[in-house]
Amino acid sequence: MLRPSKHAHPDRTVINVALVLLKRLQTMRLCDYSTLLAFARKAISGGDVLFLPALNFLFLLGVVEYHPKTDSFEYVGQHEAV
Repeated sequence: MLRPSKHAHPDRTVINVALVLLKRLQTMRLCDYSTLLAFARKAISGGDVLFLPALNFLFLLGVVEYHPKTDSFEYVGQHEAV
C-alpha cells in the first residue's frame, strides 16, 4: 500500500512521479521508454529510481498500455482501458 510518512518528500514519491509521467503521456499520447525515462530524470530529482514503480502504478490503474514492438507506452485514459 502507498502510504505517506513524515520522512517522505512530497515531490519524490511514486504517486508524484506517476502524475508527472501521466501529464506527459496525456500531451504526447504515445512515448517511447527511453524518452519517458529521460523526461523523468530531468523533471524530478531521483526520478530514475521511481520511474519503474510509477509506470507499474499507472499500468495497474489501467491508464497506460505498453507496446513491446515499439517499446513505447500509450495513454489510453480511464474509460478505454476497461
